[in-house]
Amino acid sequence: MTVPHQREITEEAATTAIDQACRMLRLPTIRSQFPDLAAAASREQMSYRGFLAELLMSECDDRARRRSERRIKAAAFPRDKSLRAFDFDANPNVDPAAIHTLAKCEWVRKGQPLCLIGDSGTGKSHLLIALGTEAADEKQLTKTIARYGRVDLLCIDELGYMELDRRGAELLFQVLTEREEKNSVAIASNESFGGWTKTFTDRRLCAAIVDRLTFGGNIIQTGTESYRLAATKAQAERAAG
Repeated sequence: MTVPHQREITEEAATTAIDQACRMLRLPTIRSQFPDLAAAASREQMSYRGFLAELLMSECDDRARRRSERRIKAAAFPRDKSLRAFDFDANPNVDPAAIHTLAKCEWVRKGQPLCLIGDSGTGKSHLLIALGTEAADEKQLTKTIARYGRVDLLCIDELGYMELDRRGAELLFQVLTEREEKNSVAIASNESFGGWTKTFTDRRLCAAIVDRLTFGGNIIQTGTESYRLAATKAQAERAAG
């Protein structure tokens, strides 16, 4: 029996078919990178299976990157801060090993709290945003107030600058209670725990909030000397000299 000869698809037709299929299947990375990946596969004499693996992994990697960018954007951090940009030499009070251990986000998965305590300019906000970004890279955060009790990590910056009325303090207490031993809270404050009565004027409520934030939590002391101020002075001295 004679097997009928199948007409081979032309290169142009194949390229068009791949482009259309990628559009239909929503595979933008394969669609854009296919020519380069195909050329590399030809040069390196990849097997069909190896070439397919390269295509799929490229799409997966790029999809993970886009998902990470969306989550970080959804977290609505006020500034772009990363652990790579944090100057540990400028503040010897901050243990790099402890911070990089926190960056693995195991404490977020366990629902443990984190408190960053220190004066202005010691790196609290930088660390808070950087660690929050690490968590946002893994779990989506949200700005919606209704979900404050359920997001994976709730970051509260500059606690201590503003006095909360009784109702505001009670609402925050309810959020913390809802998150207790389930989801993590990270707080940066210029006040020691004893000074939080300036924010939470009800001492018993303040004590209850501190208790919830410190039980089984991580506490990082960033000190009292502003490295931002020291850097500014050093720069001014160099300019004057």
